Amino acid sequence: MADIVLDQASTKADDRNLGWNFTVNLIDIAFITLGISLVSRDTVLPVLVSTLSDSNVAVGLIAALYGLGIYLPQLFTANFTERLPYKKPFVMLVGSVGERLPYLLMGAAVWVFAAPAPNVALILVLGCLALTGFAAGAATPAWYDLIAKVIPVRRRGVWSGLGHGIGALMAIFGAFLVGRILDDYPYPNNFALLFLLAFIATCISFVGLALNREPPSPIVKEQVSTQRYFRQLPDVLRANVNYRRFFISRTVVLLGAMANSFFIIYGDQRFGLDGATIGLLTATLVASQAVMSLVWGVVGDRMGHKVVLTGAAFLLALAALNTLLAPNQSWLILSFAFLGASSSGDAVSGLNIILEFAAPEDRPTYIGLTNTLLAPTIVLAPILGGWLATVAGFPVLLGVAAVVAATGGALLLRWVREPRRQPLVVRH
Repeated sequence: MADIVLDQASTKADDRNLGWNFTVNLIDIAFITLGISLVSRDTVLPVLVSTLSDSNVAVGLIAALYGLGIYLPQLFTANFTERLPYKKPFVMLVGSVGERLPYLLMGAAVWVFAAPAPNVALILVLGCLALTGFAAGAATPAWYDLIAKVIPVRRRGVWSGLGHGIGALMAIFGAFLVGRILDDYPYPNNFALLFLLAFIATCISFVGLALNREPPSPIVKEQVSTQRYFRQLPDVLRANVNYRRFFISRTVVLLGAMANSFFIIYGDQRFGLDGATIGLLTATLVASQAVMSLVWGVVGDRMGHKVVLTGAAFLLALAALNTLLAPNQSWLILSFAFLGASSSGDAVSGLNIILEFAAPEDRPTYIGLTNTLLAPTIVLAPILGGWLATVAGFPVLLGVAAVVAATGGALLLRWVREPRRQPLVVRH
């Protein structure tokens, strides 16, 4: 039901523009996926941070600070962006200086400070990582509303899956390049070069974003004060029971991601991983993302995004469990395959499903509300993981993460109803 309403209420772009917009947004999502993979938060950045500091909490801050940046500001920009008839100018402004430039700055910080002043390099890298996350988060409600206008609901899963899949396929080559650069170039030039390449790839993605042909929004809400806007938000959770159940279930799943940044650290401590092996694991991660993004895209379009997120939650639990039980480093390949499949499901459906809970004029608010309320979990989960690893050891961390992620998957499976088959709740 909801998908029909969304299709009817979405801006009906000309058929000519649909093909164009589908293509340029593939360029955007594919190259930003490539760029991010070159300095992967699951493999490359944890290794870099572990060379700058021996603190497990510092490793946990990679996911915590990025998550805080990307999730917290969304609700604060949603009130502004849902009243813009055109979303692209705002997304381009924030996405250029705020989201992409920090990769170049991180490379410069590592190149200049990593050897003589590692603490300075650590602070600058983590600060720039938070900045790029903050900019991406601030732009997300407007960007996803732009996507909802130019790509209809029945094509979004294929678009998202294909875009992430192409980006991940390119990142397979990039992953082997990561291994070569880490082994063949001296530290810290190797990491600085990876940041430079990531910056170039994200700049190419910006070209795709800029080429969008955006129609005006069909419904633009009247301006309301920030205070009144925030007073209305609890009504969303009270009125939409299925959305509230989804939010609780999603919170549990994301808490189960507390061990993700520590897979590579645990593997390195147990088996001693060289640069080539880190490159192989990164390649495995992105290859899994490439294949499963395509699969999840089709599944999301045909069966609903709840199915995708449920499968992703159980795969996250399997990744932690397999890492815990790994008798040798070869088993880590399977762990990162599971992790890639899980993260690709999240990338394909994590935001797409939110669009199906909301009326078109409420989409930025639903996206911002969901992600801002998830911010504490996103931030605290990896910090909790670092604390557990320090006081109880990595095996306890991995076991707890597997149980929590599986619990979240069970909640999604049994408690949340497919939003496409539920009537929309309109916020007045």
